[in-house]
Amino acid sequence: MPDPVSSRQRRALRLGLHFIRPYRRQVVLALLALVVTAAITLSMGQGIRLLVDQGFMTRSPHLLNQSIGLFMLLVLALAVGTFSRFYLVSWIGERCVADIRRAVFEHLIDLHPGFFEDNRSSEIQSRLTTDTTLLQSVIGSSLSLFLRNALMVIGGVVLLFITNPKLTSIVVLALPLVLAPILLFGRRVRSLSRQSQDRIADVGSYVAETFGQIKTVQAYNHQERDRTLFAETVEAAFDVARRRIFQRAWLITLVIVLVLGAVAVMLWVGGMDVMAGRISGGELAAFVFYSLIVGSAFGTLSEVIGELQRAAGAAERIAELLAARSDILPPDQDATSTIIRARGRIELQGLRFAYPSRPTIAALDNLTLTVEPGQTLALVGPSGAGKSTLFDLLLRFYDPQQGRILLDGQAVTGLEPTVLRRQFALVAQNPALFRDTVEANIRYGRPDATQAQVEAAARSAHADTFIKELPQGYQTLLGEGGIGLSGGQRQRLAIARALLVDAPILLLDEATSALDAQSEHLIQQALPGLMAGRTTLVIAHRLATVQHADRIAVIDQGRLVAVGTHRELLERSPLYARLASLQFAST
Repeated sequence: MPDPVSSRQRRALRLGLHFIRPYRRQVVLALLALVVTAAITLSMGQGIRLLVDQGFMTRSPHLLNQSIGLFMLLVLALAVGTFSRFYLVSWIGERCVADIRRAVFEHLIDLHPGFFEDNRSSEIQSRLTTDTTLLQSVIGSSLSLFLRNALMVIGGVVLLFITNPKLTSIVVLALPLVLAPILLFGRRVRSLSRQSQDRIADVGSYVAETFGQIKTVQAYNHQERDRTLFAETVEAAFDVARRRIFQRAWLITLVIVLVLGAVAVMLWVGGMDVMAGRISGGELAAFVFYSLIVGSAFGTLSEVIGELQRAAGAAERIAELLAARSDILPPDQDATSTIIRARGRIELQGLRFAYPSRPTIAALDNLTLTVEPGQTLALVGPSGAGKSTLFDLLLRFYDPQQGRILLDGQAVTGLEPTVLRRQFALVAQNPALFRDTVEANIRYGRPDATQAQVEAAARSAHADTFIKELPQGYQTLLGEGGIGLSGGQRQRLAIARALLVDAPILLLDEATSALDAQSEHLIQQALPGLMAGRTTLVIAHRLATVQHADRIAVIDQGRLVAVGTHRELLERSPLYARLASLQFAST
């Protein structure tokens, strides 16, 4: 049975290779600079040997000048190589992380809405920012350090053998003692690193959720409780980080003690050999230099491995996002859409749908209904009857478990989602406005619209007057979610956006339910122009707003219980008659 951890690691490794592969040329140049700088650093040991044996010991100024000149050339070459290595590796890190962020965003934006209901948006945001920043640090720095120090260890050991095999055996004997804790603690660090990233995401999620609902938090005086809960979340993140740091600290400590302990033993043996005349002082100096390089490289490796383990955890989390698949699949490439602009005939045939989080509760149950082109159909019924769910299915945010939806006689599953959604304009109860200009929000569904078309849509939606009163008119920046505008103003902007899209089918979801009388009056004036010549489906709790609809469908517990005009339903539908009596009796 395959090890799931190693499987995740392989997926993380493939992720890194996939994004690095397009920049092979830069990688080759960076590796070349890496090898050159490592070779120059190692060759300095021979420079030290020459400096001691031919410069200091011979007492010859000429030989000393030659040795110093050679040493300075090596230093200059090392500086140039280090600049090239640092620039190239950092460039690769930044470039790859930018590509990863783009790829994750482009992948996520096409996933079905159900994915975002099952996964917190703040958690996804953490993966796109915190995890990718960690990857940038690793690809642009830690990976380079790892490769450089690995080369230094290998090259240093080879040169140690060339310089003095006897002394090298002391260092080599210590290597298994160093590798053992790296392998042992490395596994623990990797697991704790993944947990640490998850806990950091929890912190970000709590902050986003609390501040996103700050009015509710303060209205219910929930600040003290939130302080306590946030402190617990932060402490949980700190506890995992503390355990991860403790494991890494132990790893580094063991490596230092074992490596430098071996160097101390080697120095004692080498010192005895110099005193006995078996090796020269220059050879011992070179050997000490290589030993310190190998020891410091091993110490750096132990630290960098911890960073690489953290990066592996981050890469796993990003790979999970990229591996997510949408439940809404486009049709086969062979299937060709015959719809460019729909006439607007909608057929619902035996629809049954239950949300994935509540698979045993049917939101729609055997619902069959037909809407003719240009017709206005109102959907009424108690809250939770399935009216908004029907809009979700029409826009194909979900697919029904049974039955099918036809648009102009063609199954919506046979249409590209983009082609299908182009046939609809949605005006929601709480319209989504974005942190951008008024003009950009109106133009949201039709970016190529001219300024004149934007203003014409705003006038038709009775929004032009209040827009011109804003500080910068159409160029006024809106706050997140349109904060600062009234409910009626936001709704009129949403209607202007729907008018500009000019889709053949209009979906109105409680478009006036939360408005004051004046705002509702203005919206009601705007709606006839929006609905003219379009198939319109209206969800409404206020029956007074849909009395003049061509037909009214009464839905209860996901089932269609009656269809007819206002007068017909008052006589034939007890549920509709009860709703009407409650509402009209209270007015």
